[in-house]
This record gives sequence, C-alpha cells and structure tokens, in this order.
Amino acid sequence: MLPNLPSVSHLSVVITQAAAPAFLLGAVVGLISVLINRLERILDRSRMLNGLQKDGAVAPELRADLPRLEERAALINSAIFLAISSGVSTILLMALAFGLAFAELPHERGVALLFIGAVGLFGASLTQFLREVRIALRNTDHLR
Repeated sequence: MLPNLPSVSHLSVVITQAAAPAFLLGAVVGLISVLINRLERILDRSRMLNGLQKDGAVAPELRADLPRLEERAALINSAIFLAISSGVSTILLMALAFGLAFAELPHERGVALLFIGAVGLFGASLTQFLREVRIALRNTDHLR
C-alpha cells in the first residue's frame, strides 16, 4: 500500500508557487546565453590582437585595448559564475519545495530564503554585466 501522499490540492499549491522560480530559471538561462556570446567575442578580439602583436608593429591604441579586454573577460566570467549559482539555487529551491511538500512538511521559509538568494545572485550577475557593458562602451573599438 502507498504511504500517506499529500493531497492534490496541497501539491497544486506547490506547483503554483513554483511558477516564479521557473520564470527566474528561464531568465537565468537567457542571461547565461548572452554572457557566453559576449565572452566569445571578447576572446576572439583578444586572440586577434595578440596575433597582430606577434606579426610586427601594432598601433599603440590597439595594444592598449588588451588590458581592457582582460578586464571585460574577468567581469563576464564573474557574471557567468553568479548566474549559474542563481540557477543552481533556483533548482534547489524547486526540489526542496516539492520534496518537503511530498513529505507534508512546512517549506515556505526555506524556499523563500533560497528564492531571495537566487534573486540576489541574479542581480549580482546583472551588475557585473552592467559593469562590463560600461567598460565596452567607454572606448569604441579601434578596428572596424
């Protein structure tokens, strides 16, 4: 015989409460995609500039762009780490919510704390992304 299972109405409440974390998870995935794309472009530009340096004379303004690209890459790397951490927190909170609901234990406080943490990490990731964008816009690219 099956052990006491939570009622359908109790599980439907948990599913309803999982909507916000599901949307957050979608936003995290979208942000990670954008961040990875920007990191690839930064790395491609760095490789191109490093290749030019090995070939011979390089304009000083191009050489000066390398530290800026390194700073941008570091910020994007940090933003990716924070976004992934937010995604993992969101997945944990969803698993915790369903697990505790299945065991008919109160889950609201734990889930709320994890949601606050996940949103905080997402916000920190967006802040790092904003910092990178500001650096990218500070000086326009020298090669077009």
